Amino acid sequence: MSKNKIYIIDVTNRDGVQTSRICLSKLQKTIINIYLNEMGLYQSEFGFPFTHHEINYLNANLELSKIGVLSPIRLSGWLRATESDVILTFKNCPEIKHLNLSISTSDQMIMNKFKGKLDRESIIHEMVKSVKAARNLGAESIGVNAEDASRTDIDYLISFASAAKEAGADRFRYCDTLGFDTPFTIYKRIKQIADKIKIPIEIHCHNDIGMVVANSIAGAMAANDAGVDVYINTCINSMGERAGNADLLSVILAIKYGSEVKDKYVLDDRINLKMAWKVSKYASYAFGVPIPINQPGVGANAFAHESGIHADGALKDRRNYELYDFEELGRGEPEIIETGRQITVGEYSGIKGFRNVYEKTEITFKDDEEAKKVLELVRFANIHNQKPLVTEELKFIAKYPDIAKKIMTMSPLEK
Repeated sequence: MSKNKIYIIDVTNRDGVQTSRICLSKLQKTIINIYLNEMGLYQSEFGFPFTHHEINYLNANLELSKIGVLSPIRLSGWLRATESDVILTFKNCPEIKHLNLSISTSDQMIMNKFKGKLDRESIIHEMVKSVKAARNLGAESIGVNAEDASRTDIDYLISFASAAKEAGADRFRYCDTLGFDTPFTIYKRIKQIADKIKIPIEIHCHNDIGMVVANSIAGAMAANDAGVDVYINTCINSMGERAGNADLLSVILAIKYGSEVKDKYVLDDRINLKMAWKVSKYASYAFGVPIPINQPGVGANAFAHESGIHADGALKDRRNYELYDFEELGRGEPEIIETGRQITVGEYSGIKGFRNVYEKTEITFKDDEEAKKVLELVRFANIHNQKPLVTEELKFIAKYPDIAKKIMTMSPLEK
């Protein structure tokens, strides 16, 4: 068994929200961070600290981290590997501790994206400057991202990763930005890098040709086989640009139950798989994207058996047709849908209906003044989300009203 571990860095709140035509509110992003923490993930890439509309949300979540609500999960910001982005990041979010700095490395991107403004040498120079600036300004961990790594010349990629390590980076992120790799190529390339540089590797894959989970697992195996820790990037329910990123649950299941993976490679022991159902259902509601019925683990048909042979076999012994148990994923409880009278909370709710809803969550208020304060925030949250709040959101607002206010506050950029 490998002495090195596989950790999960979820990027739903960064890459997942870049999915075309959909978005998450800042409150929804916060609840996802809370759920990811409860699920035991190593890190959440929670947003863009150089982007103005993210600042209040990011600082509020860093405050939640400081008071132990978002702990031990790390909150990392994504930014371009430029010194100016680093300086702006710490100006906007002075308490941020974990960063991923990104720059394109393939000749395709250098020639057709940068259009002659940067070459191979200057890309490494810019990256090194940004890493040193981040460290000087207080970053505790730094990952360096090679965008389009899968189409980058391997010798140049090794030079890039070596320079990142020498500059003080903690991890090198190999980005299969276009889903170009296969499990065979990504294993070979990451093994070469990890063998040569001995730096922990992040695996960031996309699903353009349908191999995102297989590529993520193959890359992780290569890094561990080379003797370094590895950090797989995931998104809940495979969200992400174009065809999506590696599905959080599928990656975990592949490590825990995949042939020649489960007995050899070690998953971070903080992972709490019982949160999988809850996390997936919430993300589906927040994004407004249904879970496919054949989605691994959480799809409606994931444990459904109709064929006579399959049904007979599953009833005799579930292991005949099920690799893992639905209870392990937090499934099994009946979903109750109210069909009688319902009192809901919205942007026009009054105090009596509001109190009725909160009494069902077993939350009480010390006086009318506190209740009215939370009611006003709940009204704003309904406008903020543009859909009815779920119980966890209502509880969060009642428990942390001042932080909730910061999360939902945006200030237009002024010159």
